[in-house]
Amino acid sequence: MIHPARRSFIPTILTPLLALFFCMIPSACAQVPPVAELLSDAPAAQVSTEQGARGFPLFENGVATTILVDPDDDPGILRAVRNLQADLEARGSARPEINTAIPKHADNLIIVGSLAKSRWIADLKASGHVTDTGLSGEWEAFAQEVVERPFDGVERALVITGSDKRGTIYGVYDLLDRAGVSPWNWWADVPIAPVDALYVAPGRRVEKPEVKYRGIFLNDENPALLDWVNETFGGFNHAFYERVFELLLRQKANYLWPAMWGKAFYDDDPMNAVLADEYGIVIGTSHHEPLGRAHVEWERYGEGDWNYATNKDTLQDFWRYGVERIGDHEAIVTIGMRGDGDEAMAEGTAIDLLEEIVSDQRKIIEDVTGAPAEETPQLWALYKEVQDYYDKGMDAPGDVTLLFADDNWGNIRRLPELGSERPGGYGVYYHFDYVGDPRNYKWINTTQIERVWEQMNLADAYGAKQIWIVNVGDLKPMEFPISFFMDMAWDPSDLPLERLADYPETWAAEQFGPEHAAEIGEMLTAYTRFNARRKPELLEPGTYSLVNFNEANRIVAEYEALAERATSVGEQLPESYQDAYRQLVWFPIHAAANLYALYVAAAKNQLYARQGRAETNAMADRVDALFEKDDELTRIYHEDIADGKWNHMMAQTHIGYTYWQQPEQDNKPETVRIEVPEAAGLGVTVPGTEAISTGSDTKLTMPLFAPYGRSVQTFDVFNRGQAPFEFAVMSDADWVEVSAPEAEVAIQSPVTVSIDWHLAPEGRADATVWVTSGDVRIPVSVPTHKFSVPAGSDAFVETDGIVSFAASAAQTVQDGVEVTWKVIPNLGRTGDSISVFPVTADSQVPGAAGSPSLSYDIYVTEPGDYTVYTTLAPSLDFRGKGGLKYAVSVNDEAPQVVNINADTSQAAWEKTVADYANVQETKHRIEAAGVQRVTLWAVDPGVVFQHVTVARRPLPPSYLGPPPSVQAGN
Repeated sequence: MIHPARRSFIPTILTPLLALFFCMIPSACAQVPPVAELLSDAPAAQVSTEQGARGFPLFENGVATTILVDPDDDPGILRAVRNLQADLEARGSARPEINTAIPKHADNLIIVGSLAKSRWIADLKASGHVTDTGLSGEWEAFAQEVVERPFDGVERALVITGSDKRGTIYGVYDLLDRAGVSPWNWWADVPIAPVDALYVAPGRRVEKPEVKYRGIFLNDENPALLDWVNETFGGFNHAFYERVFELLLRQKANYLWPAMWGKAFYDDDPMNAVLADEYGIVIGTSHHEPLGRAHVEWERYGEGDWNYATNKDTLQDFWRYGVERIGDHEAIVTIGMRGDGDEAMAEGTAIDLLEEIVSDQRKIIEDVTGAPAEETPQLWALYKEVQDYYDKGMDAPGDVTLLFADDNWGNIRRLPELGSERPGGYGVYYHFDYVGDPRNYKWINTTQIERVWEQMNLADAYGAKQIWIVNVGDLKPMEFPISFFMDMAWDPSDLPLERLADYPETWAAEQFGPEHAAEIGEMLTAYTRFNARRKPELLEPGTYSLVNFNEANRIVAEYEALAERATSVGEQLPESYQDAYRQLVWFPIHAAANLYALYVAAAKNQLYARQGRAETNAMADRVDALFEKDDELTRIYHEDIADGKWNHMMAQTHIGYTYWQQPEQDNKPETVRIEVPEAAGLGVTVPGTEAISTGSDTKLTMPLFAPYGRSVQTFDVFNRGQAPFEFAVMSDADWVEVSAPEAEVAIQSPVTVSIDWHLAPEGRADATVWVTSGDVRIPVSVPTHKFSVPAGSDAFVETDGIVSFAASAAQTVQDGVEVTWKVIPNLGRTGDSISVFPVTADSQVPGAAGSPSLSYDIYVTEPGDYTVYTTLAPSLDFRGKGGLKYAVSVNDEAPQVVNINADTSQAAWEKTVADYANVQETKHRIEAAGVQRVTLWAVDPGVVFQHVTVARRPLPPSYLGPPPSVQAGN
């Protein structure tokens, strides 16, 4: 066979002769690609609406190509073939026939089968038309290839061959996915858009998974999924799970932890396990459900305490039945034991007891199966306190998969040592949903795929590739990150960092077509970043600052602009896409935008009440309206989308949390109503303070004006009464300009103050703006600081003692000998992040020659003691070496090494995950004003830098911190 890379060196005129020559050798003829393929630039087995060179038709001219399958092949494969038939009919408006015998004559034929069971694949292999190269002995591999004259009377065939049952099924669904059938066709109502023709390019395409078991955990499923399933299917029965099984297979997943809050997969409907095995889904149970027994089954059938020390025989009998019930069905058996109700088994670390439990459980497995325990796949989930057993030296037998876990908030706690191997391998249990401290989060998608990539890239690099399973809650709100997680699990190398930013657009195109995919992809990226920086359940009226950096108003404006964009794009989509678009894009954006507006309105209501503003009651009305809108958005999802198909799916309460557990119902934020006097009342407030002035005895001071970054600011003139009033504004300095010299106020009026820097005095100065209404005259101080940064500098410039910049915006990037700095797009609360790769590198020595570093030029106007606030991703000590470290220095000082995991308290962890950021502080002395150099030094891999703020005074309270400073020369 001619290597593809050398095709360009073969003269075109010689290729037919070469083909004829090789075909004189029967065993070689089938191996030589047709001449048309040699001349084609199309990737092997690419699907297109254009035929190109010798493209194989799935359907054309109203005729669909017949499908050939061996009726004795696996039933799961036959199910997939029937879906292939139905989906191609929907795509091409022509229904392909399914044959179980070779037709006497056919121009084209689709052949589907497994190496193990399909006689047609066996015949093709024996005749040399297909090969098992890349398939034989592989796990879940498949090949798609176009072959010439596979059987007498058949001119060409598209052959889909699987190394095993699931490999064959994946080959079918992969073809459908690339043919324009979204895996979310049923689960998110993504339409199958009809086209006139579809073709598969010649060539052979082979794929296999990198992670062996890839799946989801349906969890925290009450009330949303529970009520929807009960109404739609009458319970968590096989009719429901068939839909889940098919979705998993279409995503190239193979593993499921079923719903378990008051539910038992095996016990609720015996057909659940039967169909799972037929479909090819591997069933497991969660970290606190040993040997196939659901948690609720102990409540149903258990006797005595869930305590191995006091109730050993009863528990053994209970578990024995679980293994017996699994029978020959494909499963991974969870071993170990946690306390009843997802709690710790005992105070402290009872290693001896847990080792006894594991040993006894494996004896049960051997007794029931009649085979050594190592022949039954098992896992030990190192979840929460169970990891303490591992850290203190306990290990499971080598054939058992060690399933590491994140901290329930997307931060992996531990991974295996580099190069460590065990027959059972290692895996990761991850979360898109959680019930627990500091608060539940399970309403809508709040997961950034960029964070999933960064963390699961660690898992891939450190060899945790036996199992990847993710808690997806109710499943429905998590469509986007589920797709990403499964795509990455199938082949992490196909999703390198360089392609990460393209994924949202690619995914959007698969759901909605290419025309608006770029814009929809941008919206997916934006809303997940907005939702991730503070999960909705953790919001409170005071989360974002009303007085500093215009933060709360900026956040609401960002969401409102995104919501308007979502509406605009939706109006441009065809009607057939509306149900899918409202589920996947429109609803999560509008619901979150409304919730943020609600909490900011509640915060303003309370602030305005303290300030005595006439607008207080109107803001209370706005809170009422936004609270009602939240209910209306839910109604739209439940009743209007897909004619009510998804009723109950957005029923999760999400407003009014007071501690970790969800409220029984959504509770409107507290509002205040005041008695507003009839007479007008002048009030003034300025940024940076909640204080107000109502007369000349109180002088307010605006934040410092500076020529770099804060030349314009706004203060509010507001009414404290019902009657409107007129006011006038004037300045005592000709270099201070105001936007509203005269105006009438009914509720409030913003006044914009700007500085003419050509006229402003050098250095520090202070002018006064007077607000006058009748006999009341209120002074507002306008402090300025005029200075110049040296020409040619691109330093980030201080404003009022603060310099702020993105970590990815370094002016100097110094790679190391072994590591390279790379930007992780969109990761974090405010923009891109940056980290060193590969993540398996050794720790670096900061300050040493050639040590990897990021340097930033900043300009400060005064010497003094400064604090550097470094904002990092909330990463954990996944290597178990005492914490992840980085270093920071200013100018020529020695680098200060910082352990980002030094504070191991519960309070510190709760703040970090709630804030979606780890902020570290270091102290530095700057001896002179002017340009300084701040340097971040890489020490440990896995430290992700997001933002840096340098300040010589306490930072004004805010959630996101100061916005980026102006860069000189820009």
